[in-house]
Amino acid sequence: MRKTISKNNLKANMFEIFRQLETSGDELIVTDGEVPVLKIVPIKPKPTAEELFGAVQGRVRYHEDINMPTITEWDNA
Repeated sequence: MRKTISKNNLKANMFEIFRQLETSGDELIVTDGEVPVLKIVPIKPKPTAEELFGAVQGRVRYHEDINMPTITEWDNA
């Protein structure tokens, strides 16, 4: 569920709201009247290489030099 807040309420409670968003990871829609005007989204840390590829580390086998082009890639040039 998306949370919304008016500009005036955001201004009055900004630091508290930002702390809540940091810990919860939720998004917040800021409205002007009833019209949405801003979306505040916490920045999520990027995963490390270990987190992304750790499950396959040591399990990938290369049968030839991966930097050398194959013949079929250059036949149609």
